Amino acid sequence: MTTYGILIFDGAEELDFTGPWEVFTASSMLRDHADTVLLIAEHPGAVRCNKGMRVLPDHTLDDHPQLDVLLVPGGNGTRREVSNPVLIDWIRKTAANVTWTTSVCTGALLLHEAGPARGRRVATHHLFEETLQARGDITVVRDARYVVDESLVTSQGVSAGIDMALWLIGRLHGRDHARAVRQYIQYDPAPPYLADEPFATGAETATAV
Repeated sequence: MTTYGILIFDGAEELDFTGPWEVFTASSMLRDHADTVLLIAEHPGAVRCNKGMRVLPDHTLDDHPQLDVLLVPGGNGTRREVSNPVLIDWIRKTAANVTWTTSVCTGALLLHEAGPARGRRVATHHLFEETLQARGDITVVRDARYVVDESLVTSQGVSAGIDMALWLIGRLHGRDHARAVRQYIQYDPAPPYLADEPFATGAETATAV
């Protein structure tokens, strides 16, 4: 059994955590619901995310079970939470007691402030790479969707968290399982955008419609 703890906070980017959530819960389903996926917030009330989605956490920082995996999303809220000593201390303590610590997008900022990303190789959103590198004691990798540095796995922005989550369940439960999850969620990102390409025949257009 694997217990995934996904941190959420006001201003968290929605797909940063809902993408991995989908991967982890689909993984659990294909493993006869063997795993647990939890949303964790500082307070028990609704969290308003970066684009306005409101989400209710399962647990608070004080009452969640032992975790195997910690995931920290990004979003504009990270700029505020980096100065939240309660949250930063929780990340520091939790990361010391999990098997894997992960982040998506600017969640790497919180991992740097809390300590797990210091002295490590990380990925973050392409618009935040210079800012994170300037904090020092960190190496930002600019050409990888996700970066694995021992037990720390960080990813670039938004959809890159899905890639990272698939890699992680492959590491935990095998590549064949990860491929099955990828097929189940129908995630096939290459080529990434075809909506501006015309269909070759009327038959294809009719099928698409």
